[in-house]
Amino acid sequence: MKRFFFSSALMLTTLLTYAQQALWGGSQIVSPEIHDNQIVTFRLKAPKAVRVQVTGDFLNSESSEEGARVADLVEKDGVWEYTTPEPLKPELYSYTFLVDGLKINDPSNVFMIRDVQSVTNVFIIGGGRADLYKVNDVPHGTVAKVWYESPTAGMKRRMTVYTPAGYEDSGKRYPVFYLLHGMGGDENAWSELGRAAQILDNLIAQGKAKPMIVVMTNGNISQEAAPGETSNGFVSPTMRLPKTMEGSFETSFPDVVRYVDSHYRTIKSKHGRAIAGLSMGGFHSLHISKQYPDMFDYIGLFSAAILSDPKVDSPIYKDLEAKLKVQFGKKPALYYIAIGNTDFLYKANTDFRRMLDEKGYSYEYYESAEGHIWKNWRIYLTEFVPKLFK
Repeated sequence: MKRFFFSSALMLTTLLTYAQQALWGGSQIVSPEIHDNQIVTFRLKAPKAVRVQVTGDFLNSESSEEGARVADLVEKDGVWEYTTPEPLKPELYSYTFLVDGLKINDPSNVFMIRDVQSVTNVFIIGGGRADLYKVNDVPHGTVAKVWYESPTAGMKRRMTVYTPAGYEDSGKRYPVFYLLHGMGGDENAWSELGRAAQILDNLIAQGKAKPMIVVMTNGNISQEAAPGETSNGFVSPTMRLPKTMEGSFETSFPDVVRYVDSHYRTIKSKHGRAIAGLSMGGFHSLHISKQYPDMFDYIGLFSAAILSDPKVDSPIYKDLEAKLKVQFGKKPALYYIAIGNTDFLYKANTDFRRMLDEKGYSYEYYESAEGHIWKNWRIYLTEFVPKLFK
């Protein structure tokens, strides 16, 4: 009998140990390892691999035949390793591995984000502007996923809403900033890729920005919400969606404003509203703000698409110059244009600015390095937000 109980106890201990290993026994490889001098080491255990590379936006000079930024890892005892030759500048970076040509995520890094169909690992090098992207010891706002009825779209749709720290108990009314994503994005893009909540928390805590509500909508009017989070199930994300830039989203946007004004303590006036967006969201911001010139006093175009498809026949896009004349005649508090100097939309933005200059319309312009990337859009957000609601 004692032997039976001993055997049972040993078996139970073995099972529990195995279960604990399955639950807690993650990779023992440290990757990425961020050293004190901001040099970073990437590691991957792949003893049967022939070639392992890392690709990411932290790389500058290395490039493959396809033009992607890559660097080769060196193998020792089955563990492949790459160390950056120089310290990395403060920034939120993304990366993946290539193992014999197959792209995989870093199994030692559980922190990942999705951008349309691409899932990448991420890490932050702190310091400077990048500290705004971190969760710091400051009062934090609340981020909620909110479903609302859109009579114009004919469906219930979802948006992400940030309310600043203290909103629940203050009893105050707040201005509202409507922040729009780009092609292929959704209502999760700015809160996840753009670090919008962290940026707002930190700027407000530093006294550089007014406390505000931030509404991050889904600009794909054919969607209820982000892929995988709707009644359609796990539909693969794609940039090829119907009704993205043909006037439907702009036409339905007052539904969003009405819902927000009726469900939150908002300042229900032009001076209490701002709108900005990146790429397609910049296109939407341009056309929404001119279509409803009494709705927004602050407008931001981040790497914006400017001109509509000439094949699209929508009243939203007709009489552009006449509508801009009305909008600027009402003297918006801020019209802000930002773009990278290698962005594929740089010329379109230059031509648009030239037209504004010729008409004598006032705007602020911010030009950064590089192109159509989240690094720039986070920068533009940190520059734009402190200018609002002054």
